[in-house]
Amino acid sequence: MSLQAKHIVEEIDGTRCTIVEKGASANRVEFLKDLLTFNGFEVLTTEDKKEDETTVSTFTIGVTDLVFNPVISVYEMALKTRDGERVSPAYWEQQKSEIVDQYWVRDEEIKDATSAWHRRFE
Repeated sequence: MSLQAKHIVEEIDGTRCTIVEKGASANRVEFLKDLLTFNGFEVLTTEDKKEDETTVSTFTIGVTDLVFNPVISVYEMALKTRDGERVSPAYWEQQKSEIVDQYWVRDEEIKDATSAWHRRFE
């Protein structure tokens, strides 16, 4: 469920796609499909091959835009949510529901105001 630096192009149902994520759960597919479609991408998915019937289904998610690079788009905060907020890495990874512009700042630094990005100056 994490961003991969390598730009992968593969076919999904006969269409060449930039692969956004492999091994995604059904919930993850729903989240990314909604987000990417809202941002103007045509999203294709396919179910990954199962090793046996007891394993949970996973999916590969791709977009038909071969130039799209999810890593660059997320770290440049080029994607937007339905609320008009820019998508942060933590939001993309579904770790946080709120958007944090300074994605590199840890929660502890925000809480105790030790980060220069979140210091309160009196």
